[in-house]
Amino acid sequence: MVWDKKMPARPVVAVAGATGAVGQEFLEVLHDLDFPASEVRALASARSAGKKVPFKGCGDVRPGELVVQEMTPEAFEGVDIALFSAGASVSKAMREAVLAAGAVMIDNSSAFRMDEDVPLVVPEVNPQDVEWHSGVIANPNCSTIQMVVALKPLYEIGGGIKRVVVSTYQAASGAGAPAMAELYDQTQQFLNDEELTVSAFAHRIAFNCIPHIDVFLEDGSTKEEWKMVVETKKIFGDDSIAVAPTCVRVPVLRCHAESINVELKQPVTVEAAKEALSLGDGVVLFDDPAEKEYPMPGLLAGTNETYVGRVRKDPTVENGIAFWCVADQIRKGAALNAVQIAQLLVPEE
Repeated sequence: MVWDKKMPARPVVAVAGATGAVGQEFLEVLHDLDFPASEVRALASARSAGKKVPFKGCGDVRPGELVVQEMTPEAFEGVDIALFSAGASVSKAMREAVLAAGAVMIDNSSAFRMDEDVPLVVPEVNPQDVEWHSGVIANPNCSTIQMVVALKPLYEIGGGIKRVVVSTYQAASGAGAPAMAELYDQTQQFLNDEELTVSAFAHRIAFNCIPHIDVFLEDGSTKEEWKMVVETKKIFGDDSIAVAPTCVRVPVLRCHAESINVELKQPVTVEAAKEALSLGDGVVLFDDPAEKEYPMPGLLAGTNETYVGRVRKDPTVENGIAFWCVADQIRKGAALNAVQIAQLLVPEE
């Protein structure tokens, strides 16, 4: 069933998981994009109820503080758009309450991404898919989002994509605020020659790289890698795309980087690839090796775009292009993408 309820031009927005790292970024992005909300509600667990979170305002909502409400089914009454960053189990538990309230759930977790009746949307790539939602729209995985944004211009000029080989360099932010704090703490402990406290990751993250994100599957890949395979196919609506990922956690705070080799179906010159990328929606071409200019995750925190550099020919395959891309995991990889989806739902006044 396709959703047939009319979205008001000034919707009521609920941020579920408002006290977490992504939830806080939701509030920042709502302000930065001046989302036309008539009301913004901050929802979280019972232990956070009553706390106040700063909000710079957007739409009809003035700057100030939002009082956090406990996330209960009743909390969604009167809500039009519910932005979820509270984890898959919470999203699953609250789905029916959100839909019963007449709201659209835009979910940042993995709970519904591969459900046949749930669009998996990156606005720069497949905005048309919001048209067939039935009350839930899924945000893809952070590593997938930036990759498909960068691949879209090449997909268009290359007659499609045959194969992608990608290695990710994923920041601590992908594992949440406690993981970011652990990177800080371990770095200080390491420099002070103290014993390192390890809890957020399987191993220490300071001065280390961990080739393990999410659980391992029977074939030796991780669930994070599996997500990149199946999500890319769904977003492009093209099951023929082969994706071979290796996902690695690195000691960076909040921007993911990816090394990508793409085999296109038709010949594309490096010059044409660069031109297409420079014109790509949401893409910034930052590529001048002679001046040592290329995207670096340590310098791009807080930005909205997907930055691409080191564009060159991959001579090992026919029609191969190699490049490097960087995007802020908390913004484009999570909160920004979700709010951009919400923008697609709101009618113009």
